[in-house]
Amino acid sequence: MLSRRAFTQTVLGAAAAESSRIQGVKIGVQSYSFRDRLLDEAILGMREVGISYCELWQGHVEPTGIHNRMRRDELRMWRKTVSIDHFREVRTKFRKAGIELVAYNYSFRDDFDDDEIQRGFEFAKALGVKCITASSNVSTASRIDKYAKRAGIRVGMHNHSRIVDNEFATPESFARARQGNSPYIAINLDIGHFTAANFDPVEFIERHHAAIVTLHLKDRKRDQGENLPFGEGDTKIGEVLRLLRDRKYPIPANIEYEYKGVETVSEVRKCYEYCRGSLES
Repeated sequence: MLSRRAFTQTVLGAAAAESSRIQGVKIGVQSYSFRDRLLDEAILGMREVGISYCELWQGHVEPTGIHNRMRRDELRMWRKTVSIDHFREVRTKFRKAGIELVAYNYSFRDDFDDDEIQRGFEFAKALGVKCITASSNVSTASRIDKYAKRAGIRVGMHNHSRIVDNEFATPESFARARQGNSPYIAINLDIGHFTAANFDPVEFIERHHAAIVTLHLKDRKRDQGENLPFGEGDTKIGEVLRLLRDRKYPIPANIEYEYKGVETVSEVRKCYEYCRGSLES
């Protein structure tokens, strides 16, 4: 762990780095990509790559993830009692590093009680973000909606590729969650998982771009295929990015590094350079 002084000096020195807004498209990173390190080192990794937008993974601010283990009841109590200053301090770290937080990942599930749902919006406000992304249940959307409307914060439901009842994977699952709810129930489309489930992300974005708050960029093969380095799978990453560019859709596109690589920073850099090349072609 870096000392606070060393961390501040390092990120301030990097804060003047070039923006990762390319041809009008915000290329960011889901901080889950840096899940092998704690938050301070993750931020430094983003700056080393040149990333200036981030969707913050809850595992980087909660006492969970690969570094700690906590029982479900203990985590619920932590969420209900943690000081909001904890999240304000996280916001300050990103601001000093010159990185804009575009979303907070807080995955509402059916086992969340109402207080736990409400706290997610308090955390998001303290972080200064306008949307939350959530690997949620379809059935939870109606419970989330009233808190989202009250807070004025949109919730992008995140899809995976496994097609099972009450999980997000198909266009129909997004439609079910949004039916009867306000526009605050939105979409966080993972184009890699969507491809692996044999759906076309370009067509979906064209139809539903107004409801999409963020994209996750990864490359997977169709038919539930594996994660691969960008450009080696079936996902239309380049087409998606050029669609955002040409139609001027204001949707942040966040790299989510999940394939088996050598070293996190170098692999995220490869993903970023692939995105840059796609947009500048």
